[in-house]
Amino acid sequence: MNIDQDLPVPPSAARNADPIRERLTAFLPGRLPASALVLDIASGVGHHSAVMAAALPQFIWQPSEIDAASCAAIAARVAALALPNLMPPVVLDTRQQPWPVQAADAVLCINMIHISPWEATLALLANAAAILPAGGWLITYGPYRFDGDFGADSNRAFDENLRARDPAWGIRDVRDLAQAADAVGLEHRETWAMPANNHMLAFARS
Repeated sequence: MNIDQDLPVPPSAARNADPIRERLTAFLPGRLPASALVLDIASGVGHHSAVMAAALPQFIWQPSEIDAASCAAIAARVAALALPNLMPPVVLDTRQQPWPVQAADAVLCINMIHISPWEATLALLANAAAILPAGGWLITYGPYRFDGDFGADSNRAFDENLRARDPAWGIRDVRDLAQAADAVGLEHRETWAMPANNHMLAFARS
């Protein structure tokens, strides 16, 4: 879906937007109420939010980024597309308290967990649990390990590259994510294999 094809889109976002869209359009309807608010964490330039807003117009999509400068590109995209269910971005660092969005029916986080400190992921889990209703969903996307197994040599090499760039970064293990999620009231319910050795994980608010 090339809803914003005339606007700048990072290559990785261009590649993975359609597989993510296909998964979310199969999963979210029927699990979220009408006019549900989906908070998109670490939205980049806002391409994913725009694609999802066009594909799932029954939901409201709220993009966010860590600082005002990063939000500027999202704001330009939101203004250019003028989709009625795509909101202007908010500045959101997962580690801040409280989040600027204090209630959402679902939280989406794409390609953040491996390029941020573990503390940012723990804060993502805790704060998502705090703003989600019972039965709400946190959905994450990216490369993961499974019981220590990278699943592909390319993911192992990617992990080494990440840690060389920043020792606080790295591909996280789903087992650790599930344990941390459980501690704050989120249950790991679904795992979906995605292209290029990525996965999507779905956590339900208990």
